[in-house]
Amino acid sequence: MKVNSLILWILTIVLTLGTSVYQRRTGPTKPVRGKVEIAGEQIKYKLMRTHETGADAAIRIKASNRGINGIVKYRRYKSYDSWTETQMIREGGELVAYLPNQPSAGKIMYDVVLQYTDQNIKLNDENVIIRFKGVVPDGILVPHILFMLFAIIFSIRTGLEALFRRPKTYILAWFTVVFLALGGAVFGPIVQKYAFGAYWTGWPLGTDLTDNKTALALIIWIIALIRLHKNRQERTWVIIATVVLLLVYLIPHSMLGSEIDHTTGVSVE
Repeated sequence: MKVNSLILWILTIVLTLGTSVYQRRTGPTKPVRGKVEIAGEQIKYKLMRTHETGADAAIRIKASNRGINGIVKYRRYKSYDSWTETQMIREGGELVAYLPNQPSAGKIMYDVVLQYTDQNIKLNDENVIIRFKGVVPDGILVPHILFMLFAIIFSIRTGLEALFRRPKTYILAWFTVVFLALGGAVFGPIVQKYAFGAYWTGWPLGTDLTDNKTALALIIWIIALIRLHKNRQERTWVIIATVVLLLVYLIPHSMLGSEIDHTTGVSVE
């Protein structure tokens, strides 16, 4: 079946946007959001799950009613620490508490409880876990994001080209591999180094899922490109590689990422 190239590009962009939206709405760095009603006031909240090192993490709750107070309970994640309780202070129309700064990959688990007269309203059902990370320069982070974005765009487009047996599968596959290699194998480790202090924390050095899934996708795409180089009619490996990279993007970013285990005193990747 003949399909117009423009239609395939439109479909590619739609699928790319879909995966991007899904990634932003899932994963361990997405803030915990919700709302509660206290004393007739609807309070919307956003509890952070990621923060840059170098400063305490501010937990802010908008609550204009000055009769509403709050406390934050916290302790380091994967530690034998006792829970610390701190009273939230009022800054204008907000209640604010600060979680102590941690080194890169350090985590804190915390709960937020709002108080009004004799009511205690816990905002989160489960402990919120916030991970601290180092600052990544824009000159490193922006190219990484762009190359990975182009990688998924060209991967999907190459897969569609192969699926409909069109003639440009080989050249599109080259673009995919180059962008994926630059974004995942070149800039990816540099981002990891700035953020968490190590270039590579995947297999065999660790279990970082982001590193492992990127490496798997790149290897399979290289295999697909080699097969295409030998036989320009090869379609199966291209479609497999496209599906693998699509699944990689559907796995929430930063899941099973670097963290510090304070019970052993070592960084766990």
